[in-house]
Amino acid sequence: MSSRPFDAVLCDLDNVIRFYDTAPVAELERASGLAEGTTAEAAYAPEVDLPLLLGRITTEEWVDSIASALSGRVPPARARELGKALADAPFRADDVVVDLLRRVRGHMPLVLVTNATSELERDLASMGLADLADHVVSSARVGVAKPDRAIYEIAAERAGAAAHRCLFVDDRLENVEAAVALGMTGVHYRTPADLRRALSFLPDA
Repeated sequence: MSSRPFDAVLCDLDNVIRFYDTAPVAELERASGLAEGTTAEAAYAPEVDLPLLLGRITTEEWVDSIASALSGRVPPARARELGKALADAPFRADDVVVDLLRRVRGHMPLVLVTNATSELERDLASMGLADLADHVVSSARVGVAKPDRAIYEIAAERAGAAAHRCLFVDDRLENVEAAVALGMTGVHYRTPADLRRALSFLPDA
């Protein structure tokens, strides 16, 4: 029996490792007379967002869907401009979290489990994170998204660990609760301190 509490770490990407700068979108919304967050609200509605995350539509088609959802509030050209601005929002990786996760790989498998687009691999490479994890389970590649239990089972299988021996980290509570329901230990991520505490069992964390 292993003395360590987990045999694998499964970690979300967005709002844990990757963070978007939506200031350009907010500025465009203000110029259009829209409340800040209007574009994101339209873009992340399940009927607009889920087809993208399941790999059924392209990013350009997603932008078209956002523009359609914003129709009636702003002129068509501005609606598409808003959708494009959101799709092209710049992003960065949190260096503190990346460092913590790189330490994980010295002790056990690390798997990224993310609701993402088919452009995920390119995005990881652009941040210098193509080699961060042992495996990447992307909703757009496996055709199922969190909080569906199947994506957690795929991740645990790729990690080579039983569900009850996995630590799962995510910023969305519903995703954490789904992992816990499968027997995983869940961490509802808000700041790097949450991850640091969860990894305190590692000798170099």
